[in-house]
Amino acid sequence: MPELPEVEIIRRGLERYICGEAITQVDVLLPRQIQAMSPDRFSALLRGRVIERVDRRGKYLLLQLSGRWTLVIHLRMTGRLVYEADGVVRDPYARVVFSLSSGADLVFGDVRTFGVLYLLPQEKAKALPGLASLGPEPLSAAFTPAYLYQEVKGKKAPVKSFLLQQEHVAGIGNIYADEALFVAGIHPARHVDTLSREQIDRLHDAIQSVLRAGIADGGTTFRDYKNAEGGQGHHQEHLHVYEREGLPCENCGSLIEKMKIGGRGTRYCPRCQS
Repeated sequence: MPELPEVEIIRRGLERYICGEAITQVDVLLPRQIQAMSPDRFSALLRGRVIERVDRRGKYLLLQLSGRWTLVIHLRMTGRLVYEADGVVRDPYARVVFSLSSGADLVFGDVRTFGVLYLLPQEKAKALPGLASLGPEPLSAAFTPAYLYQEVKGKKAPVKSFLLQQEHVAGIGNIYADEALFVAGIHPARHVDTLSREQIDRLHDAIQSVLRAGIADGGTTFRDYKNAEGGQGHHQEHLHVYEREGLPCENCGSLIEKMKIGGRGTRYCPRCQS
């Protein structure tokens, strides 16, 4: 699933290409992925609108359009958004195609079809369930060790589950939660309210460092993730524990183990994480 680094890489790529472009045509190839309005109305409302800005909030992409409308795209498990400069649709899993005034196409593809698209007035987009309840951006000034320390108080959940709950901190998923906990030296099953202030400080710093590393590497690609140009990320080459079960820990040589926490596969080092 694309997480904050992957969605941010897509945002940055799209920002280079589509700002100032007008949407001339919308072809909805899988209508059920359009939410809250009919595909015909979705297409009609988008035609002629100019893409003014590309934002991100957590794992959501927000295309800010002329007339104060927002196109909200949640990629979920296998969604991708690729700019095709020559107007050729190459994705066999294309679900919505946005034709642009330059002759290029913006192609929303989705293998497993869990992704969703909303077209809403800007003020209503801010109140969209899922968006409105997001916690602070983990790379923003609002996400401080003090905030995290206050947020964990009274929470009995495993720290891995806590990190995946988007109302606490936006944009972290399975990959970067596992990576941050390894870097912080914290066992993923540890109850979050038992962490010391020093451990909270380490976790805060680890979250920011693994997210920045993921962005610097262009995201993590195992199967479906593609950036705005249709290319792959390279962070999978630098992961510490995720998808490395049975391999030696880079720090101590113990074999990386896998367990389930809250139904999610979780990788960790049994020696380095306590």
